[in-house]
Amino acid sequence: MSENRLEEVGHLKRSIDWKQGMAIALGVPLLILPSLGYLPLYMSAAAIVIWGLSVIQGFMQNAAYAEMATTFPKASGLPGFAQHIFRTENYKGKYDKGKLVGGFTAWSYWFGWSPILAIFAILVGGYLHGLFPVLGEIFTEYQLALISGLVIFTGVFVVNWFGLKDGAILGYILAALALIPLVILTVAPFATGHVDLANITGNWLPADWAWDLHHILILLGIFAIAQWSACAWETAAIYGPEYKNPSKDVPKALLAVGLICFLSYVLVQTAVIGVLGVDGVLAEPVSPLIPVAQAVFGEAGALITIIMLIFAMILIIQTAYLGSSRAMHSMATEGNLPKVLGKTNRHGTPFVAMLVIGIFNLVLISMGNAAAILAASAIGYTLANGISLFAYVKARTHPSFADLERPFKAPKNWKTVAMLFGLFNVPLGLVGVVYLNSLEIGWASTWVGFIVLALYIPIWFYSQHESRRSKTKAAGAHSSDLDADDDGRLTPSVEVTT
Repeated sequence: MSENRLEEVGHLKRSIDWKQGMAIALGVPLLILPSLGYLPLYMSAAAIVIWGLSVIQGFMQNAAYAEMATTFPKASGLPGFAQHIFRTENYKGKYDKGKLVGGFTAWSYWFGWSPILAIFAILVGGYLHGLFPVLGEIFTEYQLALISGLVIFTGVFVVNWFGLKDGAILGYILAALALIPLVILTVAPFATGHVDLANITGNWLPADWAWDLHHILILLGIFAIAQWSACAWETAAIYGPEYKNPSKDVPKALLAVGLICFLSYVLVQTAVIGVLGVDGVLAEPVSPLIPVAQAVFGEAGALITIIMLIFAMILIIQTAYLGSSRAMHSMATEGNLPKVLGKTNRHGTPFVAMLVIGIFNLVLISMGNAAAILAASAIGYTLANGISLFAYVKARTHPSFADLERPFKAPKNWKTVAMLFGLFNVPLGLVGVVYLNSLEIGWASTWVGFIVLALYIPIWFYSQHESRRSKTKAAGAHSSDLDADDDGRLTPSVEVTT
C-alpha cells in the first residue's frame, strides 16, 4: 500500500518496539505529581499504601487489557477493543446499541486522558511564574499557562508529525531529563538520613478518621483519584496497531512501565512524607517536592527541582497527547466519531485528532483550576476502566470470541478478577469520586465531567448518519461504474487497481 493510500484510509504504521512504547509511556510515573499533596490531605501517611494498592490494581486490570490488546492487535488498546467487543456484528438496524456502549467507553477513556494536557500546562505556568519573578511582573499565571500550553502542544505536535518513532525519541530525552533527577531526589533523603520514620508511623491516619459511610465514600473516591495516576500505564497498550510485534511488545511494555510505577509511586510519597511530615506536605500541597529538595540540597536543589518538574510535565503531556489522539482516531475509524478525526498523514500520525485535542485543552486552561479539571477527568477514567473490564468478561464468555487466538493470555479465571474490579470502578469508584469532588471542589467539576461525557450522544448520532450517507454514496458510485455489455451483463467500466 502506498503512502498516499495510507493517508486516505487512515491507517497507523507499525514502527515501534516495546522499549519505544515504554519510553512514550514513561510519563505515567509522573502523574503522581498533582496528587502528592492531595492524598495525604484525606489519608495522612496511609497515602503511601493507597499508591501501592492502586498500582497493584493496575496490574490486575492491565493483565486483562494486555490479553485484549494482543487478541485484537489492530485495535488501539483499551478504547479500541472495547468498541470491537460491544459492537453487534452484521447489525441490520438503524442504531446499534452495543456500538454506542463501546464508543462511549472509548469517549470516557479519551476524556480521562485528554485533560492531562491542560492540567500540566497550568502547573507549568505556575512554576514559571514563581521561578522567574520578571515573568510574574509581565504575565499572570493564567497567561503563562496559556502560553506554556500553546508552546508545548505545538512542539509535541511538530515532533510527532513524523511518526510515533520520533515521539519515542523525545520520550527518551525527556525521561532522562525528568526521571533521573526524580529518582535522585527520591533516593537522596533516605541516603542522607532526612527521612524520619516517625513522620509516617505517627501520622498513619487522620485523627478524626472513622470507618463510617462518610469516610468509606471518601476512601472510594481517593482510590478513583489514585487510579487516574497509578493505573494509567495501560496507555502502553494503546499503541497496539503501531507495535511491530504486538503479541510480545504489548505485555513487555506494560510490565516494564508497571514495575517502574510501583517503585516510583511508593518511594516518592514515602520520601515526601518522611522528610516533611503530613503537616509539612499539607503546607505545600501543590509541589511538596520543592521543600524536600531544599531540605536535602539547599536552594540550588529547589531550582533544579523546578526545572526537572517542568521537563517531567512536558513528558506527561506528550504521553497524554499521543494516547488521547489514538483513542480519538480509534473512535473515528470505528464510525463512532466523525470520520475526519481518523485522518492520518503519510507518516501515520492522526494529525486532525491531535489538532482538535490541542484546541480543546487550550479552552480547558481557561478554567484555571488544575484540581477541578482532574476531578472531572477522573470521572471519565473511572467509567472507562469499569466498562472495559466488563468488555473483557464478555470477550472471555461470549461464543463469538471463543476461537480467537490469544498470544498473551491472563491467568485462568481472570474474568472473575476483571468483573470484581469492574464493579469496584462502576458503581463504587464512580460514586466515591463524585462524593469526594462535592466535598473538595463543589459540584462544578462534576457537572463539567458529565456534560462532556453526555456530549458524546449527539456526536455519535451524527456519526451514524454520516456513515449511512457515506455507504449510500459508495453504493451509488459502484453501480454507476457498471455498464451493460453486449449480452446485457454488468461489467466494470473502469479498471480497478489496488
